[in-house]
Amino acid sequence: MIAEEMQPQQSASTADVRPQIAGRIEKLIHLALPVRLIHMQNGERGGMEFACTYDIHPRGARLRSARDVQVGDLITIERGRSKSLCRVVWTADPDSALQGQFTVECIEGNKTPWEQELRQMEEQYLPVSASGPNRTRPTNGSRKGEQNRRRGPRFQVEGEADLAEIGGRSRGEGRLEQLSEHGCLISGSEALAAGTGLRLILNMCDVSIALRGHVRYTAGSAMGVEFQEIRQGDRPLLDYVLTRLKKPRSEDFADLEVITEHIV
Repeated sequence: MIAEEMQPQQSASTADVRPQIAGRIEKLIHLALPVRLIHMQNGERGGMEFACTYDIHPRGARLRSARDVQVGDLITIERGRSKSLCRVVWTADPDSALQGQFTVECIEGNKTPWEQELRQMEEQYLPVSASGPNRTRPTNGSRKGEQNRRRGPRFQVEGEADLAEIGGRSRGEGRLEQLSEHGCLISGSEALAAGTGLRLILNMCDVSIALRGHVRYTAGSAMGVEFQEIRQGDRPLLDYVLTRLKKPRSEDFADLEVITEHIV
């Protein structure tokens, strides 16, 4: 059960990831739109390249570039006759499966070139267990309860969770304490009854991921949530975060100075 899986664990592997979220993404559409990227250099128009969006949202988009893009870079995005000046707010780990991907947000006062698509389309959700390289297959001969507890490893993580009841009102924010492929542990939020359906936006590792699920248990200020659906386009981001959290912290290995002395 997720309730047991997401219990606090002292020995869980952690990563020293301190989120610096640029902003909450309330609506995101998984859509490939052809665009032109104009890389700004020293405040002047630089080279141009053609690209496609991975997903779009009211303040920006996630894209891919063959160039070396850094957080803080300015890029003009052109689509048809529309163009918008944007700033890079996130870049993927170059050693990850998201190599070359980055997220931009339009500078204040600039409109996105995909406002019409956002008005016409709605977010789509897919089952969490439908795909993903981190999915763990059940072991033959094991009991159902054991399968639930061992479906996937859980990791300590620092982040925030925006909560809202499905079809209901917002439930505010909470602290994201633990994460697995199938659920999470949230503390510091309003206690909700087991079985309550939730829409969550998890903000961690500089990305935002939207999911739907339900409360499996509450214990004091802690709440275990089981995921059921994930926003289309966010599955690679969840796998990206889990892969980052699997890596051991470099701080766990102290620098050692070896001194060799002759024994008299």
